[in-house]
Amino acid sequence: MRLSSSIRAAAWGAVAAGVAAPLARKRVGAPALLVQAVAFAAPVGLCVAVRRSRARDVGTCCLQMWAYVAAYKHPHDDPQAQRQSTHFAYPIIADRVLGLGELPTVRLQRALAKVGPEGAEWSLLDRALVWTHWSWFMVPHGSLAFILARHPERFPRAATLMYAVFDVGASFYWVVPTAPPWYAAAEAMPGGDGVPTVRRMMVEYGELFWQDGWGPLYSVFGGNPLAAMPSLHFATSLMAALLLTEVGALPGVLGFAYLIALGFALVYLGEHYLVDLLGGAALTAAVRRMAPRAGPLIARFGRAVAQLEAMAHARA
Repeated sequence: MRLSSSIRAAAWGAVAAGVAAPLARKRVGAPALLVQAVAFAAPVGLCVAVRRSRARDVGTCCLQMWAYVAAYKHPHDDPQAQRQSTHFAYPIIADRVLGLGELPTVRLQRALAKVGPEGAEWSLLDRALVWTHWSWFMVPHGSLAFILARHPERFPRAATLMYAVFDVGASFYWVVPTAPPWYAAAEAMPGGDGVPTVRRMMVEYGELFWQDGWGPLYSVFGGNPLAAMPSLHFATSLMAALLLTEVGALPGVLGFAYLIALGFALVYLGEHYLVDLLGGAALTAAVRRMAPRAGPLIARFGRAVAQLEAMAHARA
């Protein structure tokens, strides 16, 4: 077998293993670090196995997110162990300082959310904010797709920055699992007496809107209720807004308009503390600040992958 064929076979093997590892992690019981290393090797494998194209760029991003989702969900494979190491107090204390004695979520829900004799009353604002939250799943990747389509020369840097935010943020969910407002409320942390003081309005509306479909839908997009600090919803949307600003004024304005609406929605709906959003903004700022320093190392790695790609497709 020629060397090029052997390299391609090994690269495709890395892709297959990376796809399979997150699916098999509970059955195999392999160390978490090993599972994540195998999963994150899949995008690299694809870059060696297939020549550069837009389709490969999209596939690489999909494999990267597959590995990220595993990193995001993996800490919750043992809910009891995760619960024992979860932090409740510090975001409550921080948000009470930021809210001048009261949680901003509580202030907003008390002022805007309505509950009548027959239950929750959903205003147009409530519905719009819930859909703003749900639409986040498309925003970071949609922004990158726009850059790939309109400014392909900017795509490698943009994708690297975006997915660095995802991956670095996921590491915090392993090291510092932190309860969001709705979870802490369900545990009677802020209010005492077992009475939640924060509603999780997104889930309430989801059950109403999607009805029987809500359970399966949420099981796909959920997976780790203690992935709150930093808010990757806010961090990745901020990165998207900044990247869009670099390619045009109008895309940037749209990106920041969405960011503001999302930030308000995350706090109002009970999904995040305000301090989680600040943590997300700090994460994005740190990634952008460190990017020039990490650039030479990333470039060397990219050249090594490109060399393997060339060897994998060399003609006899």
